[in-house]
Amino acid sequence: MIGRLRARLSDHRRGLQDRLALLIAVAVFCSVAVTGAAAYLITLTAVNSQLDAELTQVGNITAEMLHDDIETMGGINESALQAANVNLEVLRADNRLFQLPGKPSFVTPAERAIAMTGEGSSTRTGYSKTGVPYRIVAVPLVDTKSHYQYALVLARPLGSTIAVMNSLLLSLLLVGALAIVAAAAVGYVIARASIDPLRQLGVAVAQVTATNRLVPVPVDGNDEVADLGRTFNRMLKALESSRERQRRLIADAGHELRTPLTSMRTNVELLVADEKSGMLPPGARGDILRDVAAQLGEFTTLIGDLVQLSREDEVQPHPEPIDFRDVLNSALARVKRRGGPGIGWDVSIENGLYLLGEPDALERAATNLLDNAVKFSPPEGTIHVSLVGDRLRVADEGPGIAEADLPHVFERFYRSDQARTAPGSGLGLSIVAQTIEAHGGWVKAGRAPEGGAEFQVRLPGSLTPPEDSDADASDWDTGSLPRFVD
Repeated sequence: MIGRLRARLSDHRRGLQDRLALLIAVAVFCSVAVTGAAAYLITLTAVNSQLDAELTQVGNITAEMLHDDIETMGGINESALQAANVNLEVLRADNRLFQLPGKPSFVTPAERAIAMTGEGSSTRTGYSKTGVPYRIVAVPLVDTKSHYQYALVLARPLGSTIAVMNSLLLSLLLVGALAIVAAAAVGYVIARASIDPLRQLGVAVAQVTATNRLVPVPVDGNDEVADLGRTFNRMLKALESSRERQRRLIADAGHELRTPLTSMRTNVELLVADEKSGMLPPGARGDILRDVAAQLGEFTTLIGDLVQLSREDEVQPHPEPIDFRDVLNSALARVKRRGGPGIGWDVSIENGLYLLGEPDALERAATNLLDNAVKFSPPEGTIHVSLVGDRLRVADEGPGIAEADLPHVFERFYRSDQARTAPGSGLGLSIVAQTIEAHGGWVKAGRAPEGGAEFQVRLPGSLTPPEDSDADASDWDTGSLPRFVD
């Protein structure tokens, strides 16, 4: 039975509402069953205790009556015994039995032990030869004349008691059945009310799936279902934000890719036409090929930047302990090799900066900052790079950033008026901001005292290396990266 019930409760083909209602009904059934059984047993124990007390009292009175004439039972008032509904017998220690004529005997080894020892007492339920139940009490009795030891055995039929207990049992069963039926009905109502928010959430999810509209569901209350609804809404918000970023990235990428592709297509068409008719003047073909090569380079850079921006905002994969000074020196070496002619460098790295991060991503961010400074530096200009404490400063002596452009320099594909004539995708500074923020830091743009653009970067880290020179990521707190709010 228990196995079938467990199967019904775990049967996922049944609705959650039905299973919850069944669970409530089962819980009420168990409670009613335990309570009814306890009430029945407590009542039965109390009734038997009352019978035992009455029989013991009758036995004490009878013992006084039999004190001088035990074996002949002189002085016994049979009418009084009949009125008390008591059967009386006396058992001597030698197993001789004395009783009134026509009465049943209830002597067992328990009563014989009392007669032989003259000590103790016994209470039990026994049956006559015809199967009638009796409550039986035995007490010791001593003849002061002969000094014989006896057991006085009194028995009362339990017919009326059993009838009362059966009535009580029937009442308990009827009340229990009504309680279970009422609990099942109430349980169904409660289950329906409890499931309604989940059903509404399911409808909302189905609507989102059908319409592809990430509309938050209404949430009311502070229970677990409400928490689920709020979590679902947060998920929808995150999905909407992700979808919006993807939509914007695709739209911006399409716009930015269109220009180099159109220019490249035009040049390729000119080359094809020249192959057929020789329409181009001498030297023009080489200029077009160099232009195509430059466009391919720009196109490759743009694709790489787009791939970088398509990554999640968090540091991926697992960060590792690094010295940002090494990252910065590597980026400087790369940019200097391909930097413009006559560009001077004022580099001041006062300390190491030890942090958890991705060296490749941080090097790319530093390279983008330095490339940007090179791109806008005038001939014979100087680029100032300093690492003091946890702050990196990169400044140039170019035209600087207009006040109107400062809020937008880290936006994807944003290019100021003076930057439109320069090569680039408009994604370099966006990659810088994304990478630095993913490492828990911040980057700011402004005007340098030298007159050009200035970028300041702050990264969370330590100015002193780990004590163990062979330390790995386990020696650092990799659970979460610290974050600056500045």
